[in-house]
Amino acid sequence: MNKREIKRALHICGGTLAGAMACIVVGWGGLDGARLSPPSYVSITLLAAIIALVGVLVARRVRFTEPPVRHQNVSFWIGIAGTLTDVETALALVAGAYTFLTISGGLDSPLYPLLYGVVAFSVTFQSRAGAWTTVAAVLSLETMLLARAGLSGANVTIYALHVALISGAAVSHAVFLRALVRRYGREHQVRLEEEIRSQGESARDYRLISSPLGADSRRRSRGEQEAMLSRASVQTVSSFIYQAMAMLKRSLDARSCVLLWTDDSGRRLKIKEVVSDSDHVTEAKVVPAGGVLGAISRDHAPLSVAKTRAGQVPYATSSDPIGAFLGVPVMEGAHFRGILCADRDEPFEERDTALMLGATEQIVQAIQSEQVFRAVERSKYEHERFFQASALLCEALTMEQVMDTAFDAAAAIVEYDAAAITIYDPERKRHRVFSVRVRPNSKPVLDVKRMGGMEFKDNSGLVSMVVKNKHYLPAGGELRDTSASVYTDKIKMVGVESLLILPLMSADEVIGTFMLCSREPSRFGKDIREMLRIIITQVAVSMQNAMMYRKMETMATTDGLTGLTNHRTFQDRFADMLERTKRHGHEAAILLCDVDHFKKVNDTYGHPVGDEVLRRVARVLQDAARKIDITARYGGEEFVVALESTNLEGAIQLAERIRSDVGSLILDSDKGAFSVNMSIGVAISPGDGRDRAQLIEHADHALYHAKESGRNRVVSYQQFIAWRKARKAS
Repeated sequence: MNKREIKRALHICGGTLAGAMACIVVGWGGLDGARLSPPSYVSITLLAAIIALVGVLVARRVRFTEPPVRHQNVSFWIGIAGTLTDVETALALVAGAYTFLTISGGLDSPLYPLLYGVVAFSVTFQSRAGAWTTVAAVLSLETMLLARAGLSGANVTIYALHVALISGAAVSHAVFLRALVRRYGREHQVRLEEEIRSQGESARDYRLISSPLGADSRRRSRGEQEAMLSRASVQTVSSFIYQAMAMLKRSLDARSCVLLWTDDSGRRLKIKEVVSDSDHVTEAKVVPAGGVLGAISRDHAPLSVAKTRAGQVPYATSSDPIGAFLGVPVMEGAHFRGILCADRDEPFEERDTALMLGATEQIVQAIQSEQVFRAVERSKYEHERFFQASALLCEALTMEQVMDTAFDAAAAIVEYDAAAITIYDPERKRHRVFSVRVRPNSKPVLDVKRMGGMEFKDNSGLVSMVVKNKHYLPAGGELRDTSASVYTDKIKMVGVESLLILPLMSADEVIGTFMLCSREPSRFGKDIREMLRIIITQVAVSMQNAMMYRKMETMATTDGLTGLTNHRTFQDRFADMLERTKRHGHEAAILLCDVDHFKKVNDTYGHPVGDEVLRRVARVLQDAARKIDITARYGGEEFVVALESTNLEGAIQLAERIRSDVGSLILDSDKGAFSVNMSIGVAISPGDGRDRAQLIEHADHALYHAKESGRNRVVSYQQFIAWRKARKAS
């Protein structure tokens, strides 16, 4: 620990140590002399010091601010600074409390309720470390006070009573605090859910949610975006309605103006807005559609009552008549939406009815304007998502990137529980599940492990029918027949209510399918299907591009005759392998292989047969090597195998196996069957060299020696060096 860390530790721990020392001084009786007459100077000095210390430590806690996480990660002491601050505050409060108890009578002090208050405060407001420190320090000092006072029966009784009261104060406040927190949490959750539900109801009532939202913004999910727009729209409409009704109330000189709205069923009326000087308007959110309200709901015509009877107006709670009443229907075209009501002492006239009808038109226009705004916002986000998805799909080069982008784009348009993409091979007439995605933390609706990479032939399943008909299934996006086969009878979907299988079309040919499913009913409506269709069309084009990219990449990195890595790509990958082995301290080996007398094979049996020899040898090398190894055609009849994390013994064993397997090959030709042999040179890194060029050169030396010494053999570079030294010595 350097000086800076020591200084930091002392600064952070100093308060805790000082608080602990203050408690020890009080517990050992350092302040007992303050009760003498005259008091002890030492005790008076300690008393003043402890009181000053308590003030300093409490002030430190008030000024303390939690250090940033970045600073906490830098130093252990900074990381525990917050905890130690609570601990030192607890010790300071305990030392201060016992200071007053000591000078006012010890175990018999009348100020003991102060100690219970300290315990209760610490348990309620401090962290767990501070609370435990307070309780432990109090119980320790109580025991030390008892030891100084003597173990008499009376003192032990007082001690036991104090311990019981201290423990009771700690436990009761901890229990009550948690219960209080839970109660407030539940109340807050209920209020929050009620507000969200109310906002959603208002959005539906005003037809602000007439169709699902499309794509979201870059920072918000689709659900968050819809909730935000719903809140904003409801607030805008509610504010306009309130202002309009307030002006209407003044114009009519009315006592109350009430706007009632129909629910989804159209059979109940809900109070949406009230502007009233009366305290007799009900606070209930739903009122019965009876009395005068029932007549307006039935006839869709204004109704004026010069003098109402008790109970005739359902929104009034008074048993006395409310005077005159006027109600007009709120109509949106031919659709009945609600009732606008007013009441006052004087009867209403025809001009009042015209004024009320004009107010309903303004309210409907405000709601329709907000609906248009929502539609514009919805369209804007849809176009933004289409643009983003198109840009991502254009950037995707590999099939995996295309699949991930396709799933992300679909999720931005509609929520789903599972999605899968299949590829169709028209020559083999088989389908293959290429990629599957399920929603995180949701109940599984299908067996992902069984579907991964699964192949199935043309059958009567929905996927096969989509490919044949070039049209999405099932109709309306609803899975009405749960027994219907989607892929094969082996793949069952659990709890799926909505299903949509779209054809992946490219140049009027179906190359596969895109499946979405959800536990929620009516998830894939007409608008959703249309948006998905546009995205999926581009997904199909991107998949074709990715297949072409993969083919071009394969052509650029693979030898066309043997299917092995070509020479240029091998050089790059071998260099990377050597870098890895250097970093991890592992060995690597290289086998340079050459078919013996290959020119003679070509001259005797012809070049087509020679090409078949190279292909068969390449398959032997591929079968012998591991996935982490590199197998390449080095040129002509030469091959190379680079072995990662392999020593010389392992490399020679593999080389011998390759030599033996090649020698066992039986090849056919017009001139009869024949076989070939192979010579192999082996070099090891770092023993035979560290860089790529040097290792290849040394493996070539070993191969040349194998050729010169009889062919059909394996020679390591170390054997070649030993042979050369022996020849020079002779």
